[in-house]
Amino acid sequence: MHKHISTFLILLVCCFGFSQDKNLFCDQLQALKNVVKNNHYAPKVINDSLSANVFDLFLHSLDEDKRLFTYNDVNTFEEDRYNLDDYINNSTCGFIDKYVTILTQRIENSKQVIRALENEVFDYSGKDTLRFKSEATYKYFKNDLAIQKYWSKRMRYNILYALVENDSVLEHLQSNFKTFESEFKSKFIQKEICQLEELKNRLGNVDNFVKEAFLNAYLQYHDPNSLFFTPTEKDIYENSLSSNQLSFGIITAKNDNGDIIIAHITPGSAAFNNGSFEVNDIIKSIKSDTKTLETYCISNEDVLAFTSHEDHHTATFKIKKQNGIVKDVELTKTETKIEENTVDGFIIESTSKLGYINIPSFYSDFESPNGLGLANDVAKELYKLQKDKIEGLIIDLRFNGGGSMKEAADLSGMFINRGPISILKYNNGETYTIRDINRGSLFTKPIIILVNNYSASASEFFAATMQDYNRAIIVGATTHGKASAQSILPLGNDESLGYSKLTVEKFYRVTGKSHQSVGVIPDIILPSIYDGFGTQEQYEAFALQNDSIAAVKKFSKLKPLPIEELRKKSLLRVANDAPFKSVKDLNKLIIDNYFNLDTEYLLTLENVHREMTNYRTQWEIINKPIDANDSDFTVKNSKFTKELVNYTDTQKAINESIIKDIKQDIYIEEAHAILQDLLDLNPLN
Repeated sequence: MHKHISTFLILLVCCFGFSQDKNLFCDQLQALKNVVKNNHYAPKVINDSLSANVFDLFLHSLDEDKRLFTYNDVNTFEEDRYNLDDYINNSTCGFIDKYVTILTQRIENSKQVIRALENEVFDYSGKDTLRFKSEATYKYFKNDLAIQKYWSKRMRYNILYALVENDSVLEHLQSNFKTFESEFKSKFIQKEICQLEELKNRLGNVDNFVKEAFLNAYLQYHDPNSLFFTPTEKDIYENSLSSNQLSFGIITAKNDNGDIIIAHITPGSAAFNNGSFEVNDIIKSIKSDTKTLETYCISNEDVLAFTSHEDHHTATFKIKKQNGIVKDVELTKTETKIEENTVDGFIIESTSKLGYINIPSFYSDFESPNGLGLANDVAKELYKLQKDKIEGLIIDLRFNGGGSMKEAADLSGMFINRGPISILKYNNGETYTIRDINRGSLFTKPIIILVNNYSASASEFFAATMQDYNRAIIVGATTHGKASAQSILPLGNDESLGYSKLTVEKFYRVTGKSHQSVGVIPDIILPSIYDGFGTQEQYEAFALQNDSIAAVKKFSKLKPLPIEELRKKSLLRVANDAPFKSVKDLNKLIIDNYFNLDTEYLLTLENVHREMTNYRTQWEIINKPIDANDSDFTVKNSKFTKELVNYTDTQKAINESIIKDIKQDIYIEEAHAILQDLLDLNPLN
C-alpha cells in the first residue's frame, strides 16, 4: 500500500583536467544504468542496438543542425557506434574525451572562419544559390572549404533577411544598401561568434555539455520523457511545477544585441519591493558569496540556472540602467507566487451566463503538508463563479503540458461522484486503480474542455477521465499523446551524481484503453494551426507504444451526451466561419513554407525580399479575420474578483488584456457556442 501512495505522488510532467570529471562521469553512467534497469517502466537490454541508437541520439544532440562537425570527425566517432554498450558495461569512459576535444576544436575553428569574414567583401550578385530543404537533408561538411562557404552564405542570408525585416521598401534598401549592409555585417558576425561562445560555455564548459548530452541520449533511447538532471536543473524543474518558489522575482531575456535584460519583474517579489529594477535594465553580472556570473555571451538558460541555484540565496546584480548608469543592487530571495501557475475565472455572458477557467499547468505546492496546488485553486475560482450563478463551464487546457498526477486526479474528483479515475501499470506488470473516494462533486452543470496539440500528460489524464464519464465534451485538436508518468530519482546517496527524471509507469483510462502515442481525440474537432506539425509524442524517437489492459469492471458514468447533434451544429458554424477558414489557410502556408519547403533561388537582395514579402503579405491577408474577430458575448470578472483586479494599475492592465484575449479567441467563441447548444438541447443535464 505504501508503494501505491508514493507512486501516486509521481509527476506527470576546454579540455583539460579530465581525470576527476571522468571519474564522476563514470560514476554517473554506472548509477544511471542501475537506476534505469531497476526502475524504468520498460528498461532495454544493453546491446549493439542500444549502442547504435544512443550513438545517433548523442551525435544529433551535439550538432543538431550539422553546422560544426565534418565527415572526418564523424568517421572518427563511427568506431564507437557498436562499442558504446561495451563501454557502459565495462565502465570504460575514456571514449567521451574525443567528443569533447573535437567539439571544442570545431567551435574554435568556426569562430576563426566567422572572424575572417570581416575582411571578406560579400557577394550579393547571385553568384551563389540558396537552397532550402527539410532538416533530414542536412549533411556534415566535407572539408574546410565547405565550412567557409557555409558560414559566408549563412551570414549573407542573415544580413539580407534582417535588412528586409528592418525596412520592407526595396527601393530604399537598394539605394542605401552599402551603408546598411556594413552596419549589419559587423553586428551579425559578432552575434554568431557570441552564439558559439554560448555553446562553449553551456553548462559551464564543453566537457559538462558533452557528458550530460550522452547521459540524456542513454535515457532518451528508453523513452523521450526521461532526462538527466543536475541538482540545479532538478530545482528549476520542480519550481516550474510549484505554485510558489524562492526567487529574486526577475524574469530575464536576451535582446537582439546579445544582452541579458530584465523582461519582467514579479509583483510582490524581492526585486519588485527593492524598487531599483526596471524592465529593460541590462544585467552585466550576478555575484553570490561563492561565484560570479558574467553575462557576456551566455545563454538565458545559464542565467536561470545561476539564479535558481539553492546556494545563491543572496546575490548582487550589476545592472546598467537605460540612462547608462551602472549600479550594484543586492537582493535576497523571497517566496514568490509563480505567475504562470495562476488560475483565473471569468464570466462569459450572452444568452446564458457561463464560466471560463484557464488552467496553465497542473502545478502543486510540494512544500505544503497538504500539497495544495492547482485543484485547490480551481475550487476557489469555481466557488466565486458559482456565486454568479453560472449555468455551464469552459475549462481551457490548451498548451497545458501537464504536471502533477495527484493534482489531475484531485481535479477529476471534483467533477464526478466518486469512482475509479485511472489505472496505473508498473514495470513488473502490476496495476493499481486510482479512485476518487469523495462522495459528491463541486460542480454538476455542463462542461466543455478545450484542448489542442500541445495539451499533454496530466491534461490528457483529466480530459480522458471527463470523456469516459460523459462528464464533459472535449473540443479542439487531438492532444499530445503522453500517457506515462515520471519520478525524479537520485543517482546516489547524495546529489553529487545528479538525478534522473525517469518514466516509471504508464497510466490507462478506466476503459483499459490508452492515449499513449495516440492522444485524446476530441468529441468535436476544430481546425488547428498546428495540424501536421508532427510535434506529438508519436513522432518522437523511441516513444512508448500504445496498448491496452483490462478495463475497470464497473464505474458509474453519466448518460451519453448529445455529441452527434452538437458536432453537426459546430461543423456547420465552422464551415461558414471566416476565422476558422483562415486557420486552415495559415496552417497550409506554414506547412508549405517550412515543413515541406524544397526550393532554391539566387542569393540576391531582390530574391530574399521577394520571398519574405510574399510570405508576410500572405500571412497578413489570411490572418486578418482572426485578428479582427470580436465575439458577441461579454467577458467580465466575477463579482468576487472585481475589487481585487483593480487593486493596482498593473493588475488592472493585465486583467483588461486577458478579457480582450478571451473575447477575440475564436476557439473560446466556438466552445461557448457548443456549450450554449448543449444547454438549449438539455437544460436539465
